Amino acid sequence: MQKKDIMQALKTMREKSKERKFTQSIELIINFKDLDTKKPINQVDVKVTMPNPTGKKGSGKTLLFAKTKDFIESVKGQFDRIIEEPEIAKLKKKNIALIATEFDILLAEGQVMIAVGKYLGQQLAPKGKMPKPVQPNKAIVEQTLKTMGNVTRVTNKKGKFMPLVQTVIGNEKMDDEQLAQNAIAISDAVTKELPRKHQNIKSIYVKESMSPCVKLGATVEAEKR
Repeated sequence: MQKKDIMQALKTMREKSKERKFTQSIELIINFKDLDTKKPINQVDVKVTMPNPTGKKGSGKTLLFAKTKDFIESVKGQFDRIIEEPEIAKLKKKNIALIATEFDILLAEGQVMIAVGKYLGQQLAPKGKMPKPVQPNKAIVEQTLKTMGNVTRVTNKKGKFMPLVQTVIGNEKMDDEQLAQNAIAISDAVTKELPRKHQNIKSIYVKESMSPCVKLGATVEAEKR
């Protein structure tokens, strides 16, 4: 992906977009070619740390495993779910499987990691969902969540292994430079996962939540014609 192409596409996207009563997300879509996505080797599933936060709450739903009562009370509003230590051993396999698919950011109070590893490790570890240990400190947790909020999972493993990936790179309040930096980070990470690298990329688009897609390089293509 060339920076000039993404910057031009973002400019065109904004020109075509209608004003909405909410802040629209900006999405990046990468279409693949000559890629049999039914084969595991061709399935993309990467975590990308973007240079700029997208404006979304983290990269999805958040979960905390914890023990200390005062700590739990202090961070309740920061997480979608908190599982206290005594509950961990009681979780059934189907519940653990749901945790692995439903939550994107998992943290654990340091002393609870032993229980997490013992009872949940076999199911969470293979899926890359073992929680990050944190100290029982509200300020540290808030900073950790903020940092991890720049991490997004980009995958075509959802549904029927579609020959494309689509992910949020920011929102309309961000400037084009920030959006371009995030888009390039995503594109570079995805390209590295492809067997033939750039040759497996058919096209790239950007769009707002309620706007039509704008193809990167479309202006150049039109000029050539």
